[in-house]
Amino acid sequence: MRIQAIVVRIIRQFFRDKRTLALMIVAPMFVLFLMDLVFNGEQYEPHIAVDANVPQPFQDALKEADAHVTTMTKAKAMNELDEQQIDAFIEMKQTAFRLTLEGSDPSISKTVLMTVQKAAQTLMPPMKQPFTIDTVYMHGSENMALFDNFGPVLIGFFIFFFVFLIAGVSFLRERTSGTLERLLATPLKRWEIVIGYVIGFGIFTTIQASLISSFAIYILDMMMEGSMLYVLLITFLLAMTALTLGTLLSSFANNELQMIQFIPLVVVPQVFFSGLFHLETMEPWLRSVSFAMPLYYGADALREIMIRGKGWEAISIDVYVLISFSLLFMILNVFALKKYRKL
Repeated sequence: MRIQAIVVRIIRQFFRDKRTLALMIVAPMFVLFLMDLVFNGEQYEPHIAVDANVPQPFQDALKEADAHVTTMTKAKAMNELDEQQIDAFIEMKQTAFRLTLEGSDPSISKTVLMTVQKAAQTLMPPMKQPFTIDTVYMHGSENMALFDNFGPVLIGFFIFFFVFLIAGVSFLRERTSGTLERLLATPLKRWEIVIGYVIGFGIFTTIQASLISSFAIYILDMMMEGSMLYVLLITFLLAMTALTLGTLLSSFANNELQMIQFIPLVVVPQVFFSGLFHLETMEPWLRSVSFAMPLYYGADALREIMIRGKGWEAISIDVYVLISFSLLFMILNVFALKKYRKL
């Protein structure tokens, strides 16, 4: 009878907490649905530019190997490579092909190399003299590891995830312990309370972000071509975005379990659209979802800095968007406090 009482109590508790009951069913199905959309995308087809001197049979062979082939001048191709509009450029140097790879993503570079080699093999019998393929990397190298490519995304993800979780749970404890209620009883305005919490938590999240970034770059020897100051700027903005989002969502949670329940709905989708997987292989409508994900902008900026060695011009838009996210979540935090105090 005692066991039966415990079982009945737990069942009643779950039925009272309808949010927990719903998320136990909905969240796994939601994540599986996302995984189905992401992993069942089309196979990546490389975008290759060729010089006008490249033989037409070779261009045709590239197209038959499922590559998107465009003829353009070297100057334009170099610019588009730098802007990541194309993956590679091929030009003819006497009896040799010179292949210039963008190189920042080892998996794409490997796909391009396999495509070019497959096309070259189809032309071997008709060629009257042997030829070679000289490969040059604009960014990275042939020895670049996948971890170097994923590393910037992982730095951004771990900073975002842990700051989101810790900030949300900490702010929830402030509320449930009565600390927030006492603050709301003072003459302080809601926006002053929000800014105070953001600055207070922000100090520790900044230290955390700096330590994680430094550990990855200097201890794990992760690829680093740009400025460490820019890396610290982006990780700080990511931490602030996660901090303000975490405190915002904690306003809608009644306990720590409910705060954790936001992870599969808020944090997990960030992973799928952060750049760990090729967005080009997804459906256009699904690809557009990434623009609503803060981690997408943080990961993009970190890759520009750490892998491509870019500066302010390449990351400025990402910086402005992350600042906008933080300001938006701070404003929403002010409105969320209305449920606890009208003034």
